[in-house]
Amino acid sequence: MKFQKFQANGNDFIMIVEGDDNITLSEDQISFLCDRHFGIGADGLMILRSSEAYDFEMHYYNSDGKMATMCGNGGRSIASLAFIEGRANERMLFLASDGVHEAVIEHELEKGKRYDVSLKMVDVEKVERNPDYYFLNTGVPHYVQFVDDVEQLDVVNNGRQIRLDSRFAPEGTNVNFVEMKHDRIYVRTYERGVEDETLSCGTGVTASAMAAFLKTGIKELRIQAHGGDFSVTFDSNENGFTNVWLRGPAEKVFEGNIELR
Repeated sequence: MKFQKFQANGNDFIMIVEGDDNITLSEDQISFLCDRHFGIGADGLMILRSSEAYDFEMHYYNSDGKMATMCGNGGRSIASLAFIEGRANERMLFLASDGVHEAVIEHELEKGKRYDVSLKMVDVEKVERNPDYYFLNTGVPHYVQFVDDVEQLDVVNNGRQIRLDSRFAPEGTNVNFVEMKHDRIYVRTYERGVEDETLSCGTGVTASAMAAFLKTGIKELRIQAHGGDFSVTFDSNENGFTNVWLRGPAEKVFEGNIELR
């Protein structure tokens, strides 16, 4: 099977472009492909499928092999893939599990492989505010907690406990720990499905930017994750958040072929 490998701010993905034959992969096969020791290695896998109504469809799976609703970094990566493959122009519409998304190739950063990409995210109508955390859905559910020193935090163990908490059963939640410094927030995310900390999470930094706005009233925040910097913009009113855009780089790393087990 031919594949391509992409990364977006350190969040990495196996990308497969479906041809005339439908591609069907089992959970075990996806888990094998995403395994960093025995397979290709990735946080998730995406299949780009043709669509009669849109430029393409995005089918996204976490590294545990289970289908996921949405991935912001994955959405920017698959937009870059579609542009490289000639499946879409600079401005495109595609269908994901959580609905229709618009993506824009803003700039070519490195010819044929690295792009600055904006992705329109879903509107967020409901934010649960609690004394010690925020809970909202930016395509997938996210728990956001503000901390004093995010670098010293045990993200994996603390994140796993919250992810498995009965409050969020049965699906669980993604968990973000956020430190605020003036006009910048630092975000570390534990992702369900990956069951580990990832270098960045697009839906997670989007949720964190919204929570930070509700906490401080500041919209123009710079966002930093271990994998790189993001920009998140949105309109806000008493009903929630609309016109939400996530922006950052996406890059094709390599391509190859692998034998499926």
